[in-house]
Amino acid sequence: MKLAPRSLFARNVLLLVALVAVSQVCATAVLLHFIQTPRIERAASAFASYIVTLDTLLRTTPPDAAQTVTSHLDMRADLPAGAAPFTPESRLHFYETYQRRTFVESLRRHLPADLLVRWQSGDTSDDGQQRLWIRAHLSDEPRWIALPVPEAAHGDGIATALLLSLGLGALATGTAYVIQRHLNRPLAHLADAARRVSAGGDPGVLPNDGPTEIAEVSDAFNRMTAALREADATRALMLAGISHDIRTPMTKLRLAMAMSSVPSMDASFAASAEGYLETIDTILQQFMDYAGSGAKEMPVVGDLNALIANLAADFAGLGHEFTLELGEVQPFAFRPISMMRMLMNVMQNAVLYGVVGLEARTWTDARTRSVCVVIADRGKGLAGQDPEALKQPFRRGGGEGQPKGTGLGLAIVERIARLHGGTLELRPREGGGAEVRIVLPL
Repeated sequence: MKLAPRSLFARNVLLLVALVAVSQVCATAVLLHFIQTPRIERAASAFASYIVTLDTLLRTTPPDAAQTVTSHLDMRADLPAGAAPFTPESRLHFYETYQRRTFVESLRRHLPADLLVRWQSGDTSDDGQQRLWIRAHLSDEPRWIALPVPEAAHGDGIATALLLSLGLGALATGTAYVIQRHLNRPLAHLADAARRVSAGGDPGVLPNDGPTEIAEVSDAFNRMTAALREADATRALMLAGISHDIRTPMTKLRLAMAMSSVPSMDASFAASAEGYLETIDTILQQFMDYAGSGAKEMPVVGDLNALIANLAADFAGLGHEFTLELGEVQPFAFRPISMMRMLMNVMQNAVLYGVVGLEARTWTDARTRSVCVVIADRGKGLAGQDPEALKQPFRRGGGEGQPKGTGLGLAIVERIARLHGGTLELRPREGGGAEVRIVLPL
């Protein structure tokens, strides 16, 4: 159903409220049908016997005493204009209406056919009082006798009963709310832990002291995160071992080349070989950067604009000028080494693939409480490539003549952005080129 709430918390509370309401309605129906209706019918039967007795006495009244009896009992020959065969209906006072209708109908069933019953409401009488009119026989002459119905006899405490029912319903709803909040708290912790895992962080150990079913889910999640941590540690150890084993012969190769006669005899070959060794070392470092999630690095409060300005100054020293438009960004907590690695990768990509029109911009989005960082260039842009595909590991952009690499740069950037709870977006730049937008929550 489209109108049903989506959260389990809201659905359970709504279900409990509906059950309480249905139970109250059922209890009211049982009260009316099995308790109040028989009670009213018994009262109407007893009242009918009194009226029959009174009618019998009035029939035997001598004609010379009829005038005296008429003045004492307020008996009339004609029925007042406001008297009607049926009691007035009122949805607001449904219980009073139900009592009157049940009583009058039961009274008619227990009275002889010649004893008619009429009801007069308060707004049609002279004194504002409700009356029950019975057609009796005074000296065998039909006369209408009025029986006043006190106002206090109508409510019968139903207002108090309804208020008590509403109070019980509100108490049940509040209790259901508290119980459901208690049940939902472990689920909220599980959702937060899952988000931290998806962002590359460490969720810690979830408590498993809640209900049995939720405790089993928390225990399974703890076992899963433990297995993921073990797999990450094994992967990092394996890559570190590979890096060490490869870099050891590379160092020996550099040393052997430096000590040999190759540099003096063939400088171009020595430079080419040194370039290849540097490329291998760079590739190894990228693999290590990708494997190291940075989750163990503790966040510290720092100045993001200062970090970007320092990196831009370093690139300027290498001949790559970045135009800076750094907005007001308050210091916030981030992992400084991971953040520097992320920004350096993005700016390095802009230098390699964009070459010209380098630009770095920052600003604060007050609505989302986040910081936006944009690194842009005026290069060839995305050239029709899928931005999401370029963020995948080992997916490289560009074509012929573009710098070679492992395709891990943007994957590392996205992993670090997610580690900080942020997002990475790669899109064409207006006017040509490409821009990388990183959004980090404050």
